[in-house]
Amino acid sequence: MPRPTWFRHFFYKKEVLKSTWKLRLVLAGVLLLITVPTRSLWTPSVGNSLTCEEQVRSADAILVDDFDRNYLLFERAAALYNARRSSRVLILVPTLAVPTDDGRIIDGAIADFMIRIAHLKTTESVLVQEVEPISLNAAVQVRDYLMKEGIKSIMVVTSGFRAKRALLIYDEVLGRIGIAVSCVPVFGTITPETWTHTWHGIQEVGLQFLKLQYYRFYVLPFEWRARRQSTRGDVAE
Repeated sequence: MPRPTWFRHFFYKKEVLKSTWKLRLVLAGVLLLITVPTRSLWTPSVGNSLTCEEQVRSADAILVDDFDRNYLLFERAAALYNARRSSRVLILVPTLAVPTDDGRIIDGAIADFMIRIAHLKTTESVLVQEVEPISLNAAVQVRDYLMKEGIKSIMVVTSGFRAKRALLIYDEVLGRIGIAVSCVPVFGTITPETWTHTWHGIQEVGLQFLKLQYYRFYVLPFEWRARRQSTRGDVAE
């Protein structure tokens, strides 16, 4: 039955070409054949894109950026302190945790234990509230502490695959007020060369990659910028 002439003004017909399951299976196989044999070529590049270049230099303070409850960070901070790279060690302690019966914060108790094991003789706790976006708000609270203490340079000791994001955030927040930031990434058994060897390593790199892009393309360009503009407006008033 022929359609009326007005029909083409409101509706149209088109052909849709869809792939079959066979083609999808072939493409997945080709992808595996390409990525697995060349893993040694692209694995380090992906891993290194999430870390920072190690910059061990003298600083007013060492900041242990311990969001992962990683003992290796305390061990590295102790080595830097013993090498006299800084006379102060600051421990970042998230305060969104359940208090114990004696009123202590669990994260603080864990940090105290790690400090003793690492033989860190003198430390200062920087309490930060875990409010989204957590890393940005923590950096702002660290900034306030550093300004109060008159600290002009810090070495951030942080987990290896978190290091790029940490340096990006601290550079943005602290660099604007003249505080110099250097980065010391710390790796355990999972490194930029070995992260594909275990499922845990793949999960860690995938998660940190997504978080890095989230901060790089949304939090810092939009949320942080809006916050700074709002602060300037309040000051102007």
